[in-house]
Amino acid sequence: MAIAFIILGAGMGTRMNSDLPKVLHEIAGAPMLVHAMKSGAALAPDRTVVVAGHGAAAVEKAVQTYDPDAQVVLQAEQLGTAHAVAQAQPALAGFDGDALVLYGDTPFIRPETLAAMAAARLTHDIVVLGFEAADPGRYGRLILKDDQLDRIVEYKDANDEERAVRLCNSGVIAANSTMLFDLISEVSDDNAAKEYYLTDIIGIARARGLTATVVRCEEAETMGINSRAELAQAEALFQAQARQMAQEDGVTLTAPETVFFAHDTVIGRDTVIEPNVVFGPGVTIESGATIRAFSHLEGCHVSRDAVVGPYARLRPGAELAEGVRIGNFVEIKNAIIAEGAKVNHLSYIGDAEIGARSNIGAGTITCNYDGVFKHQTVIGKDTFIGSNTMLVAPVTIGDAAMTASGSVITRDVPAGDLAVARGRQENKAGFAVRLFEKLRALKAKRS
Repeated sequence: MAIAFIILGAGMGTRMNSDLPKVLHEIAGAPMLVHAMKSGAALAPDRTVVVAGHGAAAVEKAVQTYDPDAQVVLQAEQLGTAHAVAQAQPALAGFDGDALVLYGDTPFIRPETLAAMAAARLTHDIVVLGFEAADPGRYGRLILKDDQLDRIVEYKDANDEERAVRLCNSGVIAANSTMLFDLISEVSDDNAAKEYYLTDIIGIARARGLTATVVRCEEAETMGINSRAELAQAEALFQAQARQMAQEDGVTLTAPETVFFAHDTVIGRDTVIEPNVVFGPGVTIESGATIRAFSHLEGCHVSRDAVVGPYARLRPGAELAEGVRIGNFVEIKNAIIAEGAKVNHLSYIGDAEIGARSNIGAGTITCNYDGVFKHQTVIGKDTFIGSNTMLVAPVTIGDAAMTASGSVITRDVPAGDLAVARGRQENKAGFAVRLFEKLRALKAKRS
C-alpha cells in the first residue's frame, strides 16, 4: 500500500518566544521537524507533505535540505488541526494510498510505532496512536466502546467521566487519503475553542459504520515541544537514549553524561569516547578509534585505530585514515590525513592533503585563505614539517622532504629536500645586559 505523510508544522510556537518557527528549533543538531521526517522515512513514503505557516520560507528551506522531494504547503490561517490537514489535499490530488498525519513538534515517535500503525490499517479504516499518560492533564481522551475507538474528546469539551480516562490522544492518525479528506470536509468548529479538530473525524467515521482502533506507544514517544524548557527536556531525552544505544553497540563512554551526540552520529564498536566530547552533525567514527577528552567533531570521518585529542577540533571535510594521530589543540578542516600521519600539537591544517606517515610539527599552520579564495596545501608521504612552519598555500611539499622549524614556506619543496625559510640569526654581544640596565635606570628615574 502506498503511503503519504502529512506533517503539521504551521504553529507559531508563542511559548518559545522566538522569531524562529517552532518546528525549526534543534534537537541534537537537527530541527525537530527533521526528526519527525526521519521517523517516517523508515516506511519509505511515496509522498511527504509538510504544512507550514509562520516562517514558511524557512520551514521549506529546512524541508528541502533534508528531502528535496518533499512538498511544503501553506496554512495561512491557523484554524485547527483538521483545517491544517485539509491544506495538504491539493498536493495529494490523485493519490489513493494511505495518509499518516504526524506533527513537526513531536519528534520522538519511533519508526516501529509507525510501522505498527501501518499494519493496523490492514484491518481497520482509521488508526489512532494513543498512550497511557502518567498525568493525563489536558490531553484529548480516547473513548473506547466494544474494543473499538468510538470517539476522541478534547479536554475542554470532556465531562468528568471522560476526563477520568487515562488513554490519551497523540494526534497521530492513519487512514486512506481520499477517505481522510472526505471525513475532514464534514468537521465543524462547533466546540469550546471554535477550531476544526482533526479528532472529530473519529465520531463522523463511526457514524458511517467505519472501524477505528488504537495503537499504543510509550508516553515518551509522544512528547510535544512547546517551550524552551521542553526543548531542553527533549534534548536530554535524546542524549540519554543515544548514549544507551552507543554502549549497547559496543562503544565505551568513560563519562556518558558528558558526551553529546548529533542526530546522525555513527560510531563503531570498541571505540573509546572520553569525557566532554561533543559530536556535531555528520560524524562517522570507525571501530577501535579513540576520541579523547574535550574534543569537538562535526562533518568528519575518523577511521579505525585513529586517536583524536584531547582538545582537538575536527571540522567539516576532515578525513582521517587508519592510525592517524590528531593531538591537543589541533584543528583540521577540509583535509585528508593519510594512514599513520601525525598532527600532534597546536596546529591548524585546512584545505590540505597530508601523506602517509608524515609528521606535522607543533605550531604548523596551512595559510589557506588569502582574504578572497581558499588554496590547497599538499604534503607528500614520509615528510617532516618542523615546528612553527607556515605553509603559504598553494604549496606542495614532496615525499620525504623536510622544513626547518620556524620557516615560512612560499614555494614548492621537491621530494627529499630540506627547506629553510627564515632570517639568519645574529647575536649582539652583551647587548641584553646593557639594555636591561638602561631600562631599569629609566624606570627608577620615573618613579
